[in-house]
Amino acid sequence: MSALAAEKQTGLTTTFKVLARTSNEAATDTLLAALDSSEAAIREAALRALLNRHSLAGHQTLLKRLHELDPRWREILYQFRGTMSHALRKALLSDDPQNCANACQAVLWFHEYDLMPALVSLLETEDSPSASLAAETALALADAFYEELAGAGRATTRQDPQILRNHLVATLEGSVTRYARHRRGEPIEVFAMLAPRDNVTLKRILFAPLHTSYRPLMDTLTRSVRPGVLRLLLGYVDDPQAPSAALTAIAHRRDAAFVNALLKKTGADLTASIRRNLARIEHFSWLEPGQTLLDELSEENQRAAVQLIMASGMKRLEAFETIAHLVSHGKRAGRSAAAAALAEFHGNEANQVALKALEDEDPLVQAAVVEQLRERGIPGAISLLLKLTGHPQPLVREAARRSLAEFSFARYLASFDALEEPVRRSTGSLVRKVDPNAASLLLEEMTAPSRRRRIRALQVADAIQIVPEVEEAVVTLLFDDDHLVRLEAARALAQGVSVEACHALRAAESDSSVTVREAAADSLASLVRQRPELVMLAETQEAVALVAGHIGEP
Repeated sequence: MSALAAEKQTGLTTTFKVLARTSNEAATDTLLAALDSSEAAIREAALRALLNRHSLAGHQTLLKRLHELDPRWREILYQFRGTMSHALRKALLSDDPQNCANACQAVLWFHEYDLMPALVSLLETEDSPSASLAAETALALADAFYEELAGAGRATTRQDPQILRNHLVATLEGSVTRYARHRRGEPIEVFAMLAPRDNVTLKRILFAPLHTSYRPLMDTLTRSVRPGVLRLLLGYVDDPQAPSAALTAIAHRRDAAFVNALLKKTGADLTASIRRNLARIEHFSWLEPGQTLLDELSEENQRAAVQLIMASGMKRLEAFETIAHLVSHGKRAGRSAAAAALAEFHGNEANQVALKALEDEDPLVQAAVVEQLRERGIPGAISLLLKLTGHPQPLVREAARRSLAEFSFARYLASFDALEEPVRRSTGSLVRKVDPNAASLLLEEMTAPSRRRRIRALQVADAIQIVPEVEEAVVTLLFDDDHLVRLEAARALAQGVSVEACHALRAAESDSSVTVREAAADSLASLVRQRPELVMLAETQEAVALVAGHIGEP
């Protein structure tokens, strides 16, 4: 910058400082004229000086010309927003529509929440051409303030937000009670956005259907998608003293924004208050036939919808139809939750839905209905469950086994002595299929110090046809000190599947006990009939061993 230019710049700065500070009102006119300068630096300096003067006339003129000013000056105006409140208030109440429109624009730019009362007054003025604009501005200003309260917007208030909120709510209460006079719904919507659920005026209206503001308030609660209104309505879900009117509004909403928010709130563990309030709701509009929102929900919200439905006061048939729809057409988590909820419904239709769900691709869905089969009294349920104990999916196998819990090895063992032989074998067959731990538990019994337990273990092994899995332990017991144990072991080895079992039985034919020898011979005879190749192999090995022994003699 040249010396001459620097001197000129210094002179301009000094001039505008003087114009900003002088008490001579003629300076205002000079600065207003400078706004039209061909030089950008002069125009901006004049604007700053005007804003620094705190001149009501200057500020009013700026507002009149706001729609003509350089848009880049918006940030400069924002820096001086606190100095223009008086001019803004006068502009809002002026008869000039353009001046009022400029003021409304500035109110939103500057977040002048203190001017909400002026906006309310203007929107209530029936013959004002700017009443509708004031109503729109009030809603937009409330949106901005709610964002600040929720922490989603830039903090601009120059006082405590909660104190300001209380002030605004008090202002709006008056307009709400004057609804019969002005018939505008915007003040009611702004009031619903900012008022807490325990506000006295709000509760008085909700508990009084004949109140002049009741219908417009219900319309707001049922239709408005503004976050503040949703927040208020959702607050009643867990309110111990929720008005019936609020619950009615919740029931009638069918917009995705609200329904998703509702399901998020009710998707976790339900408190006692939430359960009581949901039980008071007998119908949800978004679940009516023909509505598609349920199918459009996310997996997690479909799961939450099931919980909501089951906790609600919906008629059983309506609830069943919705649950059945989700079982068949829901997303993964929705189908799983619906399949579990299906346990609350009985009858042929519910049974058919459950059986169809067994074909679902998701093992969680299959497992949920598997555990319901016996309680439903479906013919052939036990046979079906036994088949499912061999299902390739672990979740389904475990569900089937839990459904057949009475066929556990522990229970079978405890009642074994009291069972007749045919029942021992038929029930034992089920136990072997149902309890995957049967073999390991039986081995524990076979090594028990009690002779009675070892004998019973061998009898159980024979009854449930599990000897091949525990054959080594049975062979060991064939040489037990107690001849009664040896006897049962010899009988059990009729199910033997190894050469070692044949060798052991051959050896037992020389047992000191006649009954053991006879049992060993009978078991060998049984093996000859059932597995002749096994016995022949054992005899061949014995012959080879005998020849080898002779060759080795001196």
